[in-house]
Amino acid sequence: MSKKTLNKSNLSALGADRLADLLLEVSAGSAEIKRRLRLELSHDLGPAELGRDVRKRLVSLRRSTSFVGWRRRKALIKDLRTQADMITDKIAPEDATLAFDLLWQFLELAPSVYERTDDSRGEVGDVFREALAQLGEMSGQAVLDPLTLASQVWGAVRDNGYGEFDGVIGLVAPALGEAGFAHLKGQIDAYEAAPPEAEKDHEALRFLRDLRGGGNYLSKQKSRLIKRLRQEIAEAEGDTSAYIAQYSAQDLERPDIAAEVAQLYLAEGKATEALALLQGVQQDSRDYGRDAWDAAYIACLLALDRVQEAQTHRWARFCETLNGDYLRAFLKLLPDFEDIEAEDRARNHALALADLPTALGFFLDWPDLASAAKLIQSRQQELNGDLYQIFTPAAEALRDRHPLAAVLLWRAMIDYALAKARTSRYGHAADHLRDCQTADVEIADYGQFGSHEAYLAHLRTRHDRKASFWAKVHLD
Repeated sequence: MSKKTLNKSNLSALGADRLADLLLEVSAGSAEIKRRLRLELSHDLGPAELGRDVRKRLVSLRRSTSFVGWRRRKALIKDLRTQADMITDKIAPEDATLAFDLLWQFLELAPSVYERTDDSRGEVGDVFREALAQLGEMSGQAVLDPLTLASQVWGAVRDNGYGEFDGVIGLVAPALGEAGFAHLKGQIDAYEAAPPEAEKDHEALRFLRDLRGGGNYLSKQKSRLIKRLRQEIAEAEGDTSAYIAQYSAQDLERPDIAAEVAQLYLAEGKATEALALLQGVQQDSRDYGRDAWDAAYIACLLALDRVQEAQTHRWARFCETLNGDYLRAFLKLLPDFEDIEAEDRARNHALALADLPTALGFFLDWPDLASAAKLIQSRQQELNGDLYQIFTPAAEALRDRHPLAAVLLWRAMIDYALAKARTSRYGHAADHLRDCQTADVEIADYGQFGSHEAYLAHLRTRHDRKASFWAKVHLD
């Protein structure tokens, strides 16, 4: 390796004095580099000194009000990550209590950062979520007063507008202990007993909300918060009964909630109670929460050794949805050869399904490209060229082994774009026509669908006036 390569070994050979001079030189015009060097110097003086510098920087970041656009976002993320790393990597190993306090302060910084930052890519949020994940381990090493920590947690979850403290109760549960949880529960009880706050919205907004049956928004928000916190506490304490008790009878009629509670019952060996709960649910036409309900229902049947009923349900749900997960689980329990016959039945069912896009999606995901090609060729008249989100990747998947099926999909999209005069798609349509030409050499027999030359002649006859389309067509 060249001695000019920038690596640790080559740079170390320069010597401490020379490296120090170079660092001073490169930091002259960079506040970021100067800040990092000062942090490293502080670290050599001990965790307390480094902690003071980190705390000062957090205060400075919190006081800043200038908007951070995309040009400055990367520098901000690097600054935030540096502070978090100093806390978790440098301070925590030597003083976990100080590190916990600083990391908590770092998380409290989140709202002010979000309010002045464009975080559409979620990169700023990633920094805070990573920091939150470190809080649990740090709380187990720090010396913390349970009552003080409970008050901290209460303040954080009360004002958690950006989700910066989501799940904090479970993370610091060991440090809270019995005394901390008792104190936290007392604060929640007091909050519940306090009179509801008056809404500050305009009278007209309150009227519209009441007209829709919304009632007092703040009261409902308060109830949701109390319910969620009590469930987080119950989960942290391993108290399943207390967790379930937060759901009303009406809540338990919802498929998603019933499924969640049924899984909790199953974990405690209460399969009969879980099944009874699920059977009391009324499924609605929106199918909301149905997948979770099905998973819990099948798990209950298997736990009760009602395997055939579980299999029957899996097959029925596959036939309704063409969800391959149901079919895989169904086939897995069948003896040899029976699974092959069942897969053939599933294939024939999908080929005959009225919903062609769903059937095509199933064959592509399974995968069964031969059946996908058969579906396309046998039902070519049903191809809706407007479904480019489905047909474009499907054609790409089929083009090598089943080029005729791919061509039929490309033709459907071309025909739709030209027939509907979708000029925004003309460029894509021209590309698809070129794809058809490329695939032509791989197709020995077009059968009933007409050759590429015949199709091209048809386009020129029917759409000869689509000049903007033909201007984009470049065929060999």
